[in-house]
Amino acid sequence: MKSPELSESSTAALSTVATPDPARSRCSPWLTPLAYFLGQHFVVPGYFGPITIVGQTQVPAAGPVILAPTHRARWDSILLPFAVGRAVTGRDLRFMVTADEVKGLQGWFIRRLGGFAVNVRRPTVASLRHGIELLLEGEMLVIYPEGGIRRDDRVHSFKPGLARLAVQAEAAKAGLGVQVLPVDIYYSEAFPSWRCPVQITIGNPVSVQAYLGDDSPEALKAGARQLTQDLQRQVETMVGDRQAARAASMLP
Repeated sequence: MKSPELSESSTAALSTVATPDPARSRCSPWLTPLAYFLGQHFVVPGYFGPITIVGQTQVPAAGPVILAPTHRARWDSILLPFAVGRAVTGRDLRFMVTADEVKGLQGWFIRRLGGFAVNVRRPTVASLRHGIELLLEGEMLVIYPEGGIRRDDRVHSFKPGLARLAVQAEAAKAGLGVQVLPVDIYYSEAFPSWRCPVQITIGNPVSVQAYLGDDSPEALKAGARQLTQDLQRQVETMVGDRQAARAASMLP
């Protein structure tokens, strides 16, 4: 699951009318509740050891939100609904995933669980627009800003797609109020095994409105760049604080 890099031509075309696109998705009224129930009560607690979740109260109960988590394992996309999904906030998560993952039976499930695809090599206007439409509808999106899975416990360079999408959505509707929440997901093992402890830390929300400037294309691009930098710095601080706390707890 990756954060797409929006080209100038793509972002400029987001306001045009689109024909229906397979990138669109929905939350199945029967499959989504079942998946959340199984994950919440059986899969996650049955597989992992102690699960520590910090900052759940940071997640808004309503309004457009983008979760910006570190990406350490495929388990991330199961743990996030466990930590902030419908059992906690009453909200379903909408995942942006790569087009390669939305194929066959797996793709059938992903689309009906709210996931939507973007070709990160050649992102289509329609798929990017769907992300903006979801924010305009007040949904909660998950976009991994580092791109692919990173097994080492450090923050890699953030891709610009998340911030550009957030800024475009905020600019599309006055007072929309998009918020971005940085999330640090930590496993005690690089490849999480059975009974592996997990820590999920949700940081302070970042208001996208502050990055709009005068709404000119140049200002929006500059705001998106600044938002990307600020988000990365905040996640780096969160990871550094966790690492320092763990190191201090191991001292004699």
